[in-house]
Amino acid sequence: MSEAQVILELKEAFDRVYGGGDCRIFFAPGRVNLIGEHIDYNGGHVFPCALTLGTYAAVRKRDDRKLRFFSVSFPEAGVIESSLDDLIYKEEDNWANYVKGVIWAFEEHGFKADCGFDFVCVGTIPNKSGLSSSASLEVLTGQILISLYSFGTDQVKNALYGQYAENRFVGMNCGIMDQFASAMGKKDSAIFLNTATLDYQYAPVELGDAKLVIVNSNKPHELTTSAYNDRRRECEEALEDLQKVRDIKALCELTPEEFEKVKDVIRNDVCLRRARHAVTEEARTVKAVQLLDNGDLEGFGKLMNGSHVSLRDDFETSCFETDVLAEEAWAIPGVLGARITGGGFGGCTVNIVKDSAVDNFIETVGKHYTDRTGLTASFYVVSVGGGPREI
Repeated sequence: MSEAQVILELKEAFDRVYGGGDCRIFFAPGRVNLIGEHIDYNGGHVFPCALTLGTYAAVRKRDDRKLRFFSVSFPEAGVIESSLDDLIYKEEDNWANYVKGVIWAFEEHGFKADCGFDFVCVGTIPNKSGLSSSASLEVLTGQILISLYSFGTDQVKNALYGQYAENRFVGMNCGIMDQFASAMGKKDSAIFLNTATLDYQYAPVELGDAKLVIVNSNKPHELTTSAYNDRRRECEEALEDLQKVRDIKALCELTPEEFEKVKDVIRNDVCLRRARHAVTEEARTVKAVQLLDNGDLEGFGKLMNGSHVSLRDDFETSCFETDVLAEEAWAIPGVLGARITGGGFGGCTVNIVKDSAVDNFIETVGKHYTDRTGLTASFYVVSVGGGPREI
């Protein structure tokens, strides 16, 4: 569906739900992380890019303090009502908690809306796919607040407030990568981000005769379940052990060689493997960006493959379905790299595929995946897009 069609659907829904009238249209992108997974909370580098897929909203200010939310993607939830005076997490408010959380986070940082608004959204990101529909919604809300109420803040703060909302309001202990990639996205570029300092630089994503293909396993992941927070706790436990012998603030400060010399101080074997992933993934990410800068897509792809193996074996955030997608991709001539992307436990793989191999990749991987899992995968040949904007 084209952007014009999405906006038309959005406006029609706004008219239907709220009875017409003028509204303003906003967009914020989803993201895919090319490499550097589960190290954004371990002081490492990540390498995400914003997508042209994302979340759109139609919004209109009200003359009272009421907030009304409706999602075209979840029409069965109906209109969810709240208020600027009632910004607390409520399980029954479902997806609207992300919007409420950002309004609350802005308030916590001194940016208080003086009136409520009516809100309708629609997403072009597959839900629970690992492409950060939640971060996209958070950054979208931040952009709406900045624009509607002329809040004097910037996109880095927009990302940080979105993360703050997810950590403190929703209860998901995520790192900064997803919100940062959405808020700071740049067309045809990925972001090489130091998550410890928020220093960043843009790197052109020049794939030449290849395409970026995202494959959705259609095995939904639910990141607010305990497994993600368990991984953070396990990394923190490993760090505490390592700090007894090394003066470090984060796991990713160690090189793989340094880690090998001190790893035995980590008492728990599970925590050791989690730390080994963080340390080796950091090294892969730094190397991968250098290879991409030098036009070495094949070398970049091999590091993507290594990332998947580490996430499968050491970090254990892959699952049978995404392992099948990666294995089947690796067997196709013309596939340069394939790995699980996002929080894991389901979701998507990201693949770099030669133009000449894309059709065979989609047909063969799709068939073998269904044969092995009983599920049907969805394929997206994607473009790298820019950050949030008013349309």
